[in-house]
Amino acid sequence: MRRELPAQPRLPERIRSQIADEFEARAADPLTANLREWALERWGVDIAGRYAGRKTRIPFGKASGQLSMTPQQVEADALAGLGFVVLKTVIAQDNTGERGMAAWAIHETHMHVERIEDADGTSGWTVTWRGRGWDKPFSSYLRLLRAAVPIGAAHDMPVGASVKYHLPASDDEGFRESEYRYTTQALAAAWRDAAGKGAPIIEKDFSPTLAGDPRADERANVLRWLREVPRLVANAGAGPIDLGMKVMNARFEDAFQVEMLAALEEAPHVRFRIAFNRLFDEQRGLAYGGPALARRNLAALDAFIARHGAPPANLSATGDIHSGRRMIEYALRGAESGQIHTYFQLPRATFRSGCASRTAAALHELVLHPEHGLIAWILALGEMGWIERRDGLLHFLDVSSAVPSQR
Repeated sequence: MRRELPAQPRLPERIRSQIADEFEARAADPLTANLREWALERWGVDIAGRYAGRKTRIPFGKASGQLSMTPQQVEADALAGLGFVVLKTVIAQDNTGERGMAAWAIHETHMHVERIEDADGTSGWTVTWRGRGWDKPFSSYLRLLRAAVPIGAAHDMPVGASVKYHLPASDDEGFRESEYRYTTQALAAAWRDAAGKGAPIIEKDFSPTLAGDPRADERANVLRWLREVPRLVANAGAGPIDLGMKVMNARFEDAFQVEMLAALEEAPHVRFRIAFNRLFDEQRGLAYGGPALARRNLAALDAFIARHGAPPANLSATGDIHSGRRMIEYALRGAESGQIHTYFQLPRATFRSGCASRTAAALHELVLHPEHGLIAWILALGEMGWIERRDGLLHFLDVSSAVPSQR
């Protein structure tokens, strides 16, 4: 049986006090690219994560969205010490420019950050906006990819593309394979031109707004997407692809979340999985996050482990990741990394650090906070015997690789 985390990290008072002192002392000038090295030397903690099969300097990354639409945004994140970045989602097209999912190429509007409360009274944050995918020419997305990948490589920060490929509305409709071929080939070529080596990282985005679309009304149709999309990407003639499938929160019961993950476990060509996208409010026509999203996501992962005896393989989590503690909650269910969007947009007064980089200020909280930070919680897991030191170090990735029955 998986054990529940305590409300606060159980640490000796001396350790807790030292973490609190350093959290305050470094608020004016947060640690950035050397954060992992500092954690190794100061605390004997390795905070490296893993995304798309690549080791990352920390487990926190930026999810696809309007915070990753320019090379300047990517460079700022790299300098702040972020683990990885997923670019804004582009809409697939064929060589004539036709797009089966063109309805998702909606111009971005102002993002609205607001408080949100779960049914149990838990308070959190969410961000809403009316836009969907990349609404500029496909050629501009390829330029962004060519610029972003070398920036990431220079700072040991993987950069991935995100795509919304065509999805048929029923079994009677076929997949637009020409869109899969053209888009995948173009993205792979741009990625390889920029990187020089290695397999391109591509996330297939099953967006939260898709959950509210009639084409997602049938369970069998959704499962068909999960089976067929990896095959179509793999057979697009673009060479090896490190494909990630970002699974949506469907409008069916929680058991269907488990069924979707199970389908991906059986699907060849899937390098990693992202679970799960934001919830969809049908009345407002908007996607939202917050504590309700985390509650559903964590419950679905628990149900998957209970059914299959192990967590999903190569898992990247998303959903209300606002603290190191939340990251640990996902890691205890198999996650090797966490994708964040909302937390990087909170009011500056939320963060103790007043540095110019919002990403660096957020990472200061996520990693160093004495009660909520990742280092405090990894040390606490060591104190409680949930993980053990290897070569004198406690490793974040040992949390995600622990045997479920031992948790």
